[in-house]
Amino acid sequence: MKNLMVRTHTFTMITSRVVVMVLFAALVSAAPFHAALPLTAPNLGTADRFAVLGGPAVTLTDSIISGNVGVYTGGAITLTRSTITGSTDLHADGAYADFLTAYAALAAEPCGTYLTGTLAGVTLPPGVYCFAAAATLTGQLTLDGQGDPNAVWIFKIGTGGTGALTGTGFSVVMAGNGNPCNVYWWVAQAATLTASNFQGTILAGAAITVTGGTFNGDALAKAAVTLTGVELASCGSEGFPVPPIQNNYGSIKVTGGGQIPVPDPNSMGRATFGFNAQPDKKGGAKGNFNYVNHFTGLHVNGTVNYIAVITADPDGSPKTVLFSGTWDGGSFLVTVEDHGERGIADEFGVIVTMATGELSEVTSQRVISNGNIQFHK
Repeated sequence: MKNLMVRTHTFTMITSRVVVMVLFAALVSAAPFHAALPLTAPNLGTADRFAVLGGPAVTLTDSIISGNVGVYTGGAITLTRSTITGSTDLHADGAYADFLTAYAALAAEPCGTYLTGTLAGVTLPPGVYCFAAAATLTGQLTLDGQGDPNAVWIFKIGTGGTGALTGTGFSVVMAGNGNPCNVYWWVAQAATLTASNFQGTILAGAAITVTGGTFNGDALAKAAVTLTGVELASCGSEGFPVPPIQNNYGSIKVTGGGQIPVPDPNSMGRATFGFNAQPDKKGGAKGNFNYVNHFTGLHVNGTVNYIAVITADPDGSPKTVLFSGTWDGGSFLVTVEDHGERGIADEFGVIVTMATGELSEVTSQRVISNGNIQFHK
């Protein structure tokens, strides 16, 4: 009997362990198991066919677009000394609707990591990154795919409800097999890039304004898209990717003054301006800018804090210089060209943004009168 009792006890213990293991396996297989899944790219639908898609308007000046450009019915596409290698669509209502769907889906995407600062010198692996409010970016951001060409990055600016994206001298660099076609920038409000080498697709809740630099990806906006002196290549286009612009021209000082026609190049209204801008010894810029639009009454009197050469002539000399700064009511961005000592064909353009992030004036680059622009070495 002793041996029987021992065997029975042993059998009972083994049976109990087996039952526990079976029950555990059943629970694991029956209960939902949330393993970490790779982040997937958002579905843009037919909006993915467009390099530039602006609801009411797309305005291109001195720009090259590799890809298609569209607006919804009733919108306008305006080109000044610009080239579009793809097609133009004045009735891109379906693509615009798909963009709005993708925009709403990205708005609901949970944040993985919250960011602050300019992102200069930062390296980020794939993931969802958020700014609770506005993002002001500069310097170089590196996106490391860690060997995965399908890695996805999603940046969300203004997840708290409001917030604009502002990039000045901002460069996005891909590393570790990262693909700029898998980078997405969702913005609650407007997106403004100046003299930047940008990568990724912007989905903006307001306008997109890009001045100078390069753009690998798509610019999709609920409001207007304005590109000046930009080379933009959509994913899959013949011009993709655009190599980054290197500023090899050194420092430069610019001065000027005169008047331009407003609101349009052939209008009788006038705006007057005067400025000086140059690099400072701390790596920034200094100078002053005064602008009066006598047609609208807008008066800007501010301080310069950034300057860069954004295009050059074939001989390597500067062609277009951009400078920007702030005033009591917001910020300004100016592009100028010096076409010789006679000053009869010099050009001036200005973008004025209010402190709220709303565009107050977008005046394309145009020939000045009663004045000139001068570049000083």
